[in-house]
Amino acid sequence: MRSGKGAMCTPVLQFTNCRILRGQKLLREDLWVRGGRILDPERLFFEERLVADEQRDCGGCILAPGFIDVQINGGFGVDFSQATEDVGSGVALVARRLLPHGVTSFCPTLVTSPPEVYHKVLPQIPVKSGGPHGAGVLGVHLEGPFISREKRGAHPEAHLRSFEANAFHDVLATYGPLDNVRIVTLAPELDRSHEVIQALTARGICVSLGHSVANLRAAEEAVQSGATFITHLFNAMLPFHHRDPGIVGLLTSDRLPPGRHIFYGMISDGMHTNPAALRIAHRAHPQGLVLVTDAVPALGLGNGRHTLGQQEVEVDGLTAYVAGTKTLSGSIAPMDVCIRHFLQATGCSIESALEAASLHPAQLLGLEKRKGTLDFGADAGQGLMWGIPGSLKTQEFLGGLGQGKGGQMDGTFPVPRRPYLATSLALSHQARLSGI
Repeated sequence: MRSGKGAMCTPVLQFTNCRILRGQKLLREDLWVRGGRILDPERLFFEERLVADEQRDCGGCILAPGFIDVQINGGFGVDFSQATEDVGSGVALVARRLLPHGVTSFCPTLVTSPPEVYHKVLPQIPVKSGGPHGAGVLGVHLEGPFISREKRGAHPEAHLRSFEANAFHDVLATYGPLDNVRIVTLAPELDRSHEVIQALTARGICVSLGHSVANLRAAEEAVQSGATFITHLFNAMLPFHHRDPGIVGLLTSDRLPPGRHIFYGMISDGMHTNPAALRIAHRAHPQGLVLVTDAVPALGLGNGRHTLGQQEVEVDGLTAYVAGTKTLSGSIAPMDVCIRHFLQATGCSIESALEAASLHPAQLLGLEKRKGTLDFGADAGQGLMWGIPGSLKTQEFLGGLGQGKGGQMDGTFPVPRRPYLATSLALSHQARLSGI
Protein backbone atom coordinates (compact mmCIF):
# COMPACT_ATOMS: atom_id res chain seq x y z
CA MET A 1 0.00 0.00 0.00
CA ARG A 2 1.22 3.48 -0.82
CA SER A 3 0.81 6.72 1.05
CA GLY A 4 -1.54 9.29 -0.41
CA LYS A 5 1.18 11.88 -0.64
CA GLY A 6 3.29 9.78 -2.93
CA ALA A 7 0.41 8.83 -5.21
CA MET A 8 -1.64 12.00 -5.49
CA CYS A 9 0.86 14.68 -4.38
CA THR A 10 -1.77 15.58 -1.80
CA PRO A 11 -1.40 14.09 1.69
CA VAL A 12 -4.15 12.03 3.29
CA LEU A 13 -5.00 12.68 6.95
CA GLN A 14 -6.83 10.12 9.07
CA PHE A 15 -8.58 11.09 12.30
CA THR A 16 -8.96 8.12 14.63
CA ASN A 17 -10.61 7.37 17.97
CA CYS A 18 -13.47 9.79 17.35
CA ARG A 19 -17.24 9.99 17.00
CA ILE A 20 -18.41 11.49 13.71
CA LEU A 21 -21.66 13.45 13.42
CA ARG A 22 -23.24 12.04 10.29
CA GLY A 23 -26.90 11.51 9.44
CA GLN A 24 -28.21 12.67 12.84
CA LYS A 25 -26.07 10.07 14.57
CA LEU A 26 -22.69 9.92 16.28
CA LEU A 27 -20.77 7.13 14.60
CA ARG A 28 -17.56 5.62 15.91
CA GLU A 29 -15.61 5.84 12.68
CA ASP A 30 -12.40 7.38 11.43
CA LEU A 31 -12.51 10.50 9.29
CA TRP A 32 -10.30 10.68 6.20
CA VAL A 33 -9.45 13.98 4.50
CA ARG A 34 -7.47 14.92 1.39
CA GLY A 35 -7.21 18.19 -0.47
CA GLY A 36 -10.02 19.83 1.44
CA ARG A 37 -12.49 16.96 0.85
CA ILE A 38 -13.80 14.17 3.05
CA LEU A 39 -12.88 10.79 1.60
CA ASP A 40 -14.65 7.46 1.32
CA PRO A 41 -12.06 5.16 2.99
CA GLU A 42 -13.25 2.08 1.11
CA ARG A 43 -12.59 3.70 -2.25
CA LEU A 44 -9.29 5.06 -1.00
CA PHE A 45 -8.15 1.63 0.17
CA PHE A 46 -9.58 -0.73 -2.43
CA GLU A 47 -9.52 1.43 -5.58
CA GLU A 48 -6.56 3.76 -5.03
CA ARG A 49 -4.68 1.32 -2.78
CA LEU A 50 -3.63 4.14 -0.47
CA VAL A 51 -3.15 4.60 3.26
CA ALA A 52 -2.96 7.78 5.35
CA ASP A 53 0.13 9.94 5.42
CA GLU A 54 -0.66 11.01 8.95
CA GLN A 55 -2.96 9.82 11.74
CA ARG A 56 -4.33 11.88 14.60
CA ASP A 57 -5.83 10.37 17.73
CA CYS A 58 -8.88 12.43 18.73
CA GLY A 59 -9.10 10.98 22.21
CA GLY A 60 -12.77 9.99 21.86
CA CYS A 61 -13.92 13.47 20.85
CA ILE A 62 -16.84 14.34 18.60
CA LEU A 63 -16.08 15.54 15.09
CA ALA A 64 -18.83 17.70 13.60
CA PRO A 65 -19.13 20.23 10.77
CA GLY A 66 -18.26 23.85 11.39
CA PHE A 67 -21.10 26.16 12.33
CA ILE A 68 -22.90 28.47 9.88
CA ASP A 69 -24.33 31.76 11.16
CA VAL A 70 -26.84 33.23 8.70
CA GLN A 71 -27.65 36.31 10.80
CA ILE A 72 -24.82 38.29 12.32
CA ASN A 73 -24.71 42.09 12.21
CA GLY A 74 -21.05 42.44 13.11
CA GLY A 75 -18.83 41.89 16.09
CA PHE A 76 -15.60 42.86 17.82
CA GLY A 77 -16.22 46.51 17.01
CA VAL A 78 -17.08 45.96 13.34
CA ASP A 79 -20.51 47.16 12.15
CA PHE A 80 -21.48 45.70 8.77
CA SER A 81 -24.11 48.44 8.35
CA GLN A 82 -21.54 51.25 8.49
CA ALA A 83 -20.48 52.58 5.07
CA THR A 84 -16.73 52.79 5.58
CA GLU A 85 -14.07 53.01 2.88
CA ASP A 86 -12.72 49.57 3.75
CA VAL A 87 -15.64 47.33 4.65
CA GLY A 88 -13.66 44.26 3.58
CA SER A 89 -11.07 44.61 6.33
CA GLY A 90 -13.83 44.68 8.95
CA VAL A 91 -15.48 41.60 7.50
CA ALA A 92 -12.10 39.85 7.51
CA LEU A 93 -11.55 40.71 11.17
CA VAL A 94 -14.94 39.29 12.15
CA ALA A 95 -14.30 36.21 10.01
CA ARG A 96 -11.04 35.60 11.84
CA ARG A 97 -12.53 36.12 15.29
CA LEU A 98 -15.49 33.80 14.61
CA LEU A 99 -13.31 30.73 14.07
CA PRO A 100 -12.59 30.15 17.77
CA HIS A 101 -16.35 30.01 18.36
CA GLY A 102 -16.76 27.24 15.78
CA VAL A 103 -18.28 29.41 13.04
CA THR A 104 -16.68 28.57 9.71
CA SER A 105 -19.20 30.25 7.36
CA PHE A 106 -21.49 33.23 7.85
CA CYS A 107 -23.81 35.75 6.21
CA PRO A 108 -22.85 39.32 7.15
CA THR A 109 -26.15 41.01 7.95
CA LEU A 110 -27.16 44.60 7.25
CA VAL A 111 -30.01 46.14 9.21
CA THR A 112 -32.35 48.80 7.79
CA SER A 113 -30.22 51.55 6.27
CA PRO A 114 -30.52 54.37 3.71
CA PRO A 115 -29.90 53.36 0.06
CA GLU A 116 -26.48 54.99 -0.06
CA VAL A 117 -25.25 52.61 2.64
CA TYR A 118 -26.33 49.53 0.67
CA HIS A 119 -24.82 50.92 -2.53
CA LYS A 120 -21.47 51.44 -0.85
CA VAL A 121 -21.31 48.38 1.41
CA LEU A 122 -22.72 45.53 -0.68
CA PRO A 123 -20.09 45.62 -3.46
CA GLN A 124 -17.40 45.34 -0.76
CA ILE A 125 -18.67 42.03 0.69
CA PRO A 126 -18.20 39.35 -1.98
CA VAL A 127 -18.69 35.65 -1.39
CA LYS A 128 -15.40 34.27 -0.09
CA SER A 129 -14.11 30.84 0.86
CA GLY A 130 -12.95 30.23 4.41
CA GLY A 131 -9.58 28.97 5.59
CA PRO A 132 -6.78 29.93 7.97
CA HIS A 133 -7.62 33.59 7.39
CA GLY A 134 -11.12 33.16 8.80
CA ALA A 135 -14.65 31.93 8.25
CA GLY A 136 -16.08 31.94 4.75
CA VAL A 137 -18.62 34.52 3.56
CA LEU A 138 -21.70 32.90 2.00
CA GLY A 139 -23.39 36.12 0.93
CA VAL A 140 -25.06 39.06 2.62
CA HIS A 141 -28.29 38.92 4.62
CA LEU A 142 -30.36 42.08 4.13
CA GLU A 143 -32.73 42.51 7.07
CA GLY A 144 -34.98 45.39 6.06
CA PRO A 145 -35.87 48.06 5.11
CA PHE A 146 -39.05 46.45 3.70
CA ILE A 147 -40.49 45.55 7.08
CA SER A 148 -43.36 46.49 9.39
CA ARG A 149 -43.24 49.80 11.25
CA GLU A 150 -45.12 48.25 14.14
CA LYS A 151 -42.64 45.38 14.48
CA ARG A 152 -39.50 47.21 13.42
CA GLY A 153 -37.74 46.43 16.71
CA ALA A 154 -34.29 48.05 16.68
CA HIS A 155 -34.57 49.15 13.02
CA PRO A 156 -34.69 52.94 12.51
CA GLU A 157 -38.19 54.00 11.47
CA ALA A 158 -36.93 56.85 9.29
CA HIS A 159 -35.38 54.43 6.80
CA LEU A 160 -38.20 51.87 6.50
CA ARG A 161 -39.68 51.46 3.03
CA SER A 162 -42.68 49.89 1.32
CA PHE A 163 -43.05 48.54 -2.21
CA GLU A 164 -44.38 50.97 -4.79
CA ALA A 165 -46.03 50.21 -8.15
CA ASN A 166 -42.88 48.71 -9.68
CA ALA A 167 -41.98 46.71 -6.59
CA PHE A 168 -38.83 44.93 -7.70
CA HIS A 169 -37.49 48.11 -9.24
CA ASP A 170 -37.83 49.64 -5.77
CA VAL A 171 -35.75 46.77 -4.39
CA LEU A 172 -32.98 47.33 -6.92
CA ALA A 173 -33.08 51.10 -6.41
CA THR A 174 -32.72 50.58 -2.66
CA TYR A 175 -30.06 47.89 -2.58
CA GLY A 176 -28.27 48.28 -5.88
CA PRO A 177 -26.85 45.13 -7.55
CA LEU A 178 -27.80 41.91 -5.74
CA ASP A 179 -24.78 39.86 -6.80
CA ASN A 180 -23.49 39.47 -3.23
CA VAL A 181 -26.89 38.98 -1.57
CA ARG A 182 -27.93 35.58 -0.17
CA ILE A 183 -30.93 36.34 2.10
CA VAL A 184 -33.52 39.13 2.23
CA THR A 185 -35.85 39.55 5.22
CA LEU A 186 -39.15 41.30 4.47
CA ALA A 187 -42.67 41.60 5.85
CA PRO A 188 -45.07 39.54 3.70
CA GLU A 189 -48.11 41.70 4.50
CA LEU A 190 -46.65 44.62 2.53
CA ASP A 191 -48.44 45.30 -0.77
CA ARG A 192 -46.74 43.64 -3.76
CA SER A 193 -44.47 41.58 -1.51
CA HIS A 194 -45.32 38.37 -3.40
CA GLU A 195 -44.08 39.92 -6.63
CA VAL A 196 -40.80 40.71 -4.87
CA ILE A 197 -40.54 37.24 -3.29
CA GLN A 198 -40.93 35.59 -6.67
CA ALA A 199 -38.35 37.88 -8.28
CA LEU A 200 -35.81 37.33 -5.51
CA THR A 201 -36.18 33.55 -5.40
CA ALA A 202 -35.91 33.41 -9.19
CA ARG A 203 -32.45 34.90 -8.71
CA GLY A 204 -31.50 32.27 -6.14
CA ILE A 205 -31.92 34.59 -3.15
CA CYS A 206 -33.49 33.14 -0.01
CA VAL A 207 -36.49 35.14 1.22
CA SER A 208 -37.13 35.25 4.96
CA LEU A 209 -40.26 36.48 6.72
CA GLY A 210 -39.74 38.74 9.71
CA HIS A 211 -40.36 42.04 11.47
CA SER A 212 -43.96 41.53 10.49
CA VAL A 213 -47.59 41.70 11.60
CA ALA A 214 -48.63 39.08 9.03
CA ASN A 215 -51.37 36.62 9.87
CA LEU A 216 -51.00 32.94 9.04
CA ARG A 217 -52.77 33.24 5.69
CA ALA A 218 -50.38 35.96 4.50
CA ALA A 219 -47.40 33.95 5.73
CA GLU A 220 -48.61 30.82 3.93
CA GLU A 221 -49.10 32.77 0.70
CA ALA A 222 -45.55 34.10 1.03
CA VAL A 223 -44.22 30.55 1.33
CA GLN A 224 -46.29 29.57 -1.69
CA SER A 225 -44.55 32.41 -3.55
CA GLY A 226 -41.13 31.07 -2.57
CA ALA A 227 -40.20 32.19 0.95
CA THR A 228 -38.35 29.49 2.91
CA PHE A 229 -37.14 31.09 6.14
CA ILE A 230 -38.44 32.90 9.23
CA THR A 231 -36.21 35.55 10.82
CA HIS A 232 -35.71 35.08 14.59
CA LEU A 233 -38.94 33.23 15.38
CA PHE A 234 -41.17 34.81 18.08
CA ASN A 235 -39.19 38.08 18.00
CA ALA A 236 -40.59 41.09 16.07
CA MET A 237 -43.79 39.34 14.95
CA LEU A 238 -47.34 38.89 16.19
CA PRO A 239 -47.51 36.61 19.23
CA PHE A 240 -49.05 33.17 18.85
CA HIS A 241 -52.86 33.19 19.11
CA HIS A 242 -54.99 30.06 19.00
CA ARG A 243 -57.35 31.48 16.32
CA ASP A 244 -54.59 32.90 14.15
CA PRO A 245 -51.06 31.81 15.09
CA GLY A 246 -49.46 34.24 12.62
CA ILE A 247 -46.04 33.48 11.18
CA VAL A 248 -45.39 31.05 14.05
CA GLY A 249 -48.13 28.84 12.61
CA LEU A 250 -45.94 28.03 9.59
CA LEU A 251 -44.12 25.46 11.73
CA THR A 252 -47.16 23.16 11.61
CA SER A 253 -49.10 24.53 8.63
CA ASP A 254 -50.71 22.05 6.25
CA ARG A 255 -51.02 24.64 3.45
CA LEU A 256 -47.41 24.71 2.37
CA PRO A 257 -46.49 23.56 -1.16
CA PRO A 258 -45.74 19.81 -1.42
CA GLY A 259 -42.12 19.17 -0.57
CA ARG A 260 -41.57 22.73 0.67
CA HIS A 261 -39.58 22.82 3.90
CA ILE A 262 -39.79 25.90 6.12
CA PHE A 263 -36.78 26.85 8.21
CA TYR A 264 -36.78 29.30 11.10
CA GLY A 265 -34.06 31.14 12.98
CA MET A 266 -33.85 31.10 16.77
CA ILE A 267 -31.73 33.39 18.95
CA SER A 268 -30.81 31.08 21.81
CA ASP A 269 -28.88 33.58 23.90
CA GLY A 270 -30.95 33.33 27.09
CA MET A 271 -32.40 36.81 26.52
CA HIS A 272 -34.43 36.82 23.29
CA THR A 273 -36.41 33.62 23.75
CA ASN A 274 -37.77 31.96 26.88
CA PRO A 275 -36.62 28.34 27.31
CA ALA A 276 -40.25 27.18 27.10
CA ALA A 277 -40.58 28.89 23.70
CA LEU A 278 -37.38 27.20 22.53
CA ARG A 279 -38.82 23.85 23.57
CA ILE A 280 -42.16 24.49 21.85
CA ALA A 281 -40.51 25.41 18.56
CA HIS A 282 -38.02 22.56 18.65
CA ARG A 283 -40.61 19.93 19.45
CA ALA A 284 -43.03 21.26 16.83
CA HIS A 285 -40.53 21.33 13.96
CA PRO A 286 -37.00 20.22 14.91
CA GLN A 287 -35.83 19.71 11.31
CA GLY A 288 -36.34 23.39 10.48
CA LEU A 289 -34.62 25.01 13.45
CA VAL A 290 -31.60 27.15 12.57
CA LEU A 291 -29.59 28.65 15.42
CA VAL A 292 -28.50 32.24 14.73
CA THR A 293 -26.65 34.69 16.92
CA ASP A 294 -28.05 37.99 15.58
CA ALA A 295 -24.82 39.31 17.10
CA VAL A 296 -24.22 43.06 17.04
CA PRO A 297 -20.92 44.96 16.72
CA ALA A 298 -20.65 44.94 20.52
CA LEU A 299 -19.97 41.19 20.48
CA GLY A 300 -16.74 40.72 22.40
CA LEU A 301 -16.49 44.31 23.67
CA GLY A 302 -18.41 44.35 26.95
CA ASN A 303 -20.59 47.04 28.51
CA GLY A 304 -20.93 50.50 27.02
CA ARG A 305 -22.31 52.28 23.96
CA HIS A 306 -21.79 50.89 20.48
CA THR A 307 -23.39 51.23 17.05
CA LEU A 308 -25.79 49.12 15.02
CA GLY A 309 -26.16 50.78 11.66
CA GLN A 310 -27.90 54.12 12.14
CA GLN A 311 -28.69 53.44 15.81
CA GLU A 312 -26.74 53.61 19.02
CA VAL A 313 -26.78 50.47 21.17
CA GLU A 314 -26.13 50.18 24.88
CA VAL A 315 -24.83 46.92 26.32
CA ASP A 316 -25.65 46.14 29.93
CA GLY A 317 -24.43 42.76 31.12
CA LEU A 318 -25.70 40.13 28.71
CA THR A 319 -28.22 42.38 26.96
CA ALA A 320 -28.02 44.94 24.16
CA TYR A 321 -30.69 47.66 23.91
CA VAL A 322 -31.34 50.57 21.59
CA ALA A 323 -29.75 53.34 23.62
CA GLY A 324 -32.22 55.06 25.94
CA THR A 325 -34.87 52.33 25.53
CA LYS A 326 -35.63 48.78 26.60
CA THR A 327 -35.87 47.58 22.99
CA LEU A 328 -33.63 44.57 22.45
CA SER A 329 -31.03 45.23 19.77
CA GLY A 330 -29.50 41.96 18.72
CA SER A 331 -27.35 39.65 20.80
CA ILE A 332 -23.86 39.67 22.24
CA ALA A 333 -23.63 35.88 22.51
CA PRO A 334 -21.36 33.94 20.12
CA MET A 335 -22.58 30.76 18.45
CA ASP A 336 -20.94 28.34 20.88
CA VAL A 337 -22.74 29.99 23.80
CA CYS A 338 -26.06 29.83 21.91
CA ILE A 339 -25.59 26.10 21.35
CA ARG A 340 -24.83 25.51 25.01
CA HIS A 341 -27.96 27.40 26.07
CA PHE A 342 -30.06 25.57 23.48
CA LEU A 343 -28.89 22.21 24.84
CA GLN A 344 -29.68 23.20 28.40
CA ALA A 345 -33.04 24.79 27.59
CA THR A 346 -34.46 22.07 25.35
CA GLY A 347 -32.80 18.93 26.67
CA CYS A 348 -32.23 17.89 23.06
CA SER A 349 -29.43 15.60 21.96
CA ILE A 350 -25.96 16.86 21.13
CA GLU A 351 -26.58 15.71 17.57
CA SER A 352 -29.69 17.92 17.25
CA ALA A 353 -27.98 20.97 18.71
CA LEU A 354 -24.93 20.69 16.45
CA GLU A 355 -27.04 20.11 13.33
CA ALA A 356 -29.16 23.17 14.14
CA ALA A 357 -26.00 25.25 13.76
CA SER A 358 -24.50 23.39 10.79
CA LEU A 359 -26.63 21.07 8.65
CA HIS A 360 -29.88 23.05 8.89
CA PRO A 361 -28.46 26.42 7.78
CA ALA A 362 -26.62 24.60 5.00
CA GLN A 363 -29.91 23.05 3.87
CA LEU A 364 -31.61 26.46 4.03
CA LEU A 365 -29.04 27.84 1.60
CA GLY A 366 -28.94 24.74 -0.59
CA LEU A 367 -25.36 23.93 0.42
CA GLU A 368 -25.95 20.63 2.22
CA LYS A 369 -23.90 18.63 -0.30
CA ARG A 370 -20.78 20.61 0.58
CA LYS A 371 -21.28 22.20 4.00
CA GLY A 372 -22.92 21.32 7.29
CA THR A 373 -22.11 17.64 6.75
CA LEU A 374 -19.28 15.15 7.04
CA ASP A 375 -20.55 12.99 4.20
CA PHE A 376 -18.06 11.70 1.65
CA GLY A 377 -17.14 14.42 -0.84
CA ALA A 378 -18.18 17.28 1.43
CA ASP A 379 -15.91 20.24 2.17
CA ALA A 380 -13.15 19.67 4.66
CA GLY A 381 -11.63 23.07 4.07
CA GLN A 382 -13.60 25.13 6.57
CA GLY A 383 -13.80 23.74 10.07
CA LEU A 384 -14.73 21.03 12.53
CA MET A 385 -15.77 20.93 16.14
CA TRP A 386 -14.31 18.57 18.66
CA GLY A 387 -16.77 17.98 21.47
CA ILE A 388 -15.90 16.31 24.76
CA PRO A 389 -17.74 16.41 28.10
CA GLY A 390 -17.40 19.96 29.32
CA SER A 391 -15.81 21.57 26.29
CA LEU A 392 -15.79 22.26 22.59
CA LYS A 393 -12.64 22.74 20.53
CA THR A 394 -12.65 24.53 17.21
CA GLN A 395 -10.99 22.85 14.27
CA GLU A 396 -9.80 25.20 11.56
CA PHE A 397 -9.39 23.56 8.16
CA LEU A 398 -6.20 24.82 6.58
CA GLY A 399 -4.24 23.91 3.50
CA GLY A 400 -0.78 22.37 3.59
CA LEU A 401 0.99 20.09 6.03
CA GLY A 402 2.87 21.57 8.94
CA GLN A 403 3.02 22.06 12.67
CA GLY A 404 2.78 24.93 15.06
CA LYS A 405 1.56 25.71 18.55
CA GLY A 406 -2.04 25.58 19.67
CA GLY A 407 -3.73 28.53 21.28
CA GLN A 408 -5.49 28.19 24.62
CA MET A 409 -8.43 30.53 25.14
CA ASP A 410 -10.24 31.25 28.37
CA GLY A 411 -13.38 33.30 28.90
CA THR A 412 -16.40 34.08 26.78
CA PHE A 413 -14.78 36.19 24.09
CA PRO A 414 -11.30 34.76 23.54
CA VAL A 415 -8.72 36.16 21.14
CA PRO A 416 -7.30 33.56 18.72
CA ARG A 417 -3.60 32.81 18.67
CA ARG A 418 -1.43 30.81 16.30
CA PRO A 419 -3.16 27.70 14.89
CA TYR A 420 -1.82 24.16 14.94
CA LEU A 421 -1.63 23.09 11.31
CA ALA A 422 -2.34 19.61 10.02
CA THR A 423 -2.86 18.87 6.32
CA SER A 424 -6.19 20.56 5.56
CA LEU A 425 -7.17 20.60 9.22
CA ALA A 426 -5.89 22.48 12.23
CA LEU A 427 -6.50 21.76 15.87
CA SER A 428 -6.56 25.11 17.61
CA HIS A 429 -8.27 27.26 20.17
CA GLN A 430 -10.20 25.67 23.04
CA ALA A 431 -13.39 27.38 24.14
CA ARG A 432 -14.96 26.06 27.31
CA LEU A 433 -18.58 25.00 26.93
CA SER A 434 -20.03 23.37 30.01
CA GLY A 435 -23.13 21.28 29.63
CA ILE A 436 -22.02 19.12 26.69
